[in-house]
Amino acid sequence: MRIKWLGHSCFKITMNNGVRILTDPFDDNVGYRIPSVEADIVTISHNHYDHNFTDCIKGNFKIIDKVGNFYIKDITINGIHTYHDEVFGAKRGDNTVYLFEYEGIRLCHLGDLGHILSDEQIKMLGRIDILLIPVGGVYTINSDEALELVKKINPKVIIPMHYKTPVLKFDLDDVEKFLKSFNRVERLKSQVLEIKNEDINNETLVYVLNYE
Repeated sequence: MRIKWLGHSCFKITMNNGVRILTDPFDDNVGYRIPSVEADIVTISHNHYDHNFTDCIKGNFKIIDKVGNFYIKDITINGIHTYHDEVFGAKRGDNTVYLFEYEGIRLCHLGDLGHILSDEQIKMLGRIDILLIPVGGVYTINSDEALELVKKINPKVIIPMHYKTPVLKFDLDDVEKFLKSFNRVERLKSQVLEIKNEDINNETLVYVLNYE
């Protein structure tokens, strides 16, 4: 599996069968370069401009923007209903968490999750190998809440997202406070992480991808 961070909550995930998944594409108001890429599947966690801009995407792609179970090009996808805030969507509406499974690896993208998941929601997720989690606060869970959620989910690989970087145009917390709680952190010089089944072991590892 190849995971490329395109900024904010947008990742291009390429499975071993060549299927390309794009998560939460953004428009030119965010600060990162607009992701002009080809994709087969596009997931949208919620309809805000920094997560739902599909005009930039090339190819004959399928958009998934709702809760449910999907099976596309040998990829199993489960969309789970959550909220964009801590008051059941009263501030910012709904959010969909997406779980992808292929060749035994289970990857979860939390979107703009704004609250700690319930025990029932944790049970619905099941085992998570790779977790893409917002940590910047303000519009999502903050670093402390993200850490609490990591303890509940117990993923093997964590990739933080949706945090302040030099190019982001609005204020969020940076990633450093979240990272302080982990013994194993790898700061990559690349936007890309290549990961295989044998790379996933019992000790949690955090990868910080570098926006180039």
